[in-house]
Amino acid sequence: RLLKLKEMFISKFGSVPKFYVRAPGRVNLIGEHIDYCGYAVLPMAIEQDILIAVEPVKTQVMHLANTNPSYQDFSTSANNIEINKTKPLWHNYFLCGLKGIQEHFGLNNPTGMNCLLDGTIPPSSGLSSSSALVCCAGLVTLRANGKTLSKVELAEICTKSERYIGTEGGGMDQSISFLAEEGTAKLIEFTPLRATDVRLPSGAAFVIANSCVEMNKAATSHYNIRVAECRLATKLLSKSKGLDWKKMLKLQDVQVRLGVSLEEMLTIVEEVFHPEPYSTEEICKCLGISLEELHTQILSQNTRDVSTFKLYQRAKHVYSEAARVLEFKKICSEAPANAIQLLGELMNQSYISCKELYECSCPELDRLVDICLQFGAVGSRLTGAGWGGCTVSMVPTDKLNNFLKNVEAAYYQPNVQKVALENNSLFATKPGRGALVYVEA
Repeated sequence: RLLKLKEMFISKFGSVPKFYVRAPGRVNLIGEHIDYCGYAVLPMAIEQDILIAVEPVKTQVMHLANTNPSYQDFSTSANNIEINKTKPLWHNYFLCGLKGIQEHFGLNNPTGMNCLLDGTIPPSSGLSSSSALVCCAGLVTLRANGKTLSKVELAEICTKSERYIGTEGGGMDQSISFLAEEGTAKLIEFTPLRATDVRLPSGAAFVIANSCVEMNKAATSHYNIRVAECRLATKLLSKSKGLDWKKMLKLQDVQVRLGVSLEEMLTIVEEVFHPEPYSTEEICKCLGISLEELHTQILSQNTRDVSTFKLYQRAKHVYSEAARVLEFKKICSEAPANAIQLLGELMNQSYISCKELYECSCPELDRLVDICLQFGAVGSRLTGAGWGGCTVSMVPTDKLNNFLKNVEAAYYQPNVQKVALENNSLFATKPGRGALVYVEA
């Protein structure tokens, strides 16, 4: 693949790339929509990745090209980066990583580059193709400008810089992209960012199945509405417990300040919130603020026209999902005889919570999870933001071949469009390695 990319680079730019950067996609095994609430998650890198061939140039011009002809070439001055939030085009994700590194080092005269990108992560599938591209671009910019950073620093910069596109993400995707190691999943914790190896049971395979419903986080407000609901739940819980609610930003902050367990937080959620949606008027009344203050101080730009928020459901999902992540890691560490069964049950509970409390599933994902469970998965759940994208299923290795055949026949074969996408849509994956630089010898 490197040789093929090199040949395409030479025919495109008439010169040889000086180095290559790769960053992997990821699958989140458990811990959905809780990284931006401060809680640990449990992803692994997948073998699919973004690979970029790079040649630094004397001028300050950035030339970006893609091996996929459906993505148009793009050129801009490396000194004047404009990121259009209204159009989440592929090159804008590259610009996020570029801008993040430039700003971190205060680069006044950044190096121009010719870059050719090749990607094997299905786009808008919940496998983090966009974050892999941001991470890849950050590493490209770092290398081209002769700078160095630790993997943790890179992950933190790329997490912040992806927000230039308008998505208020939490940092899981960028962290696993840099910190992943072959053969192991990772428990990723935040503030401070750290990653701990999690050995998965040897008798099970993890299978990714794409629902073929594309979901681009930056193109819709679903994702940012959930972030806002969690922020509002944080404020109301803090106020009800006499904490300084203006300083509390994440649901984990409330737990830490109260010094209670996740189970106790679930009891507090039951006591404080009603299950019916909260109107903006009710939220303002609870917090003693004006609608103007709510809009300018708490809500993001693309959530200001939302009139009702489900606080009880979102907080309940976050605290219960955070507990499931810790339980998943504990089972992997202790490796009891029925580990596969126990982990599968946690994945199933996570999926039900995502579907019913967080409402981030969709009919196609629901159907795909049902099919996977029907054909031998011990656990199956949506992975990534949801509303489309992929499921991840845990399948005993001795059932794997039959499982793949049956899921293909039940979900992909009946639909011509899905058959066309099928090669990239259903595959078993092992924990892959993190981002790397290859230098042209």
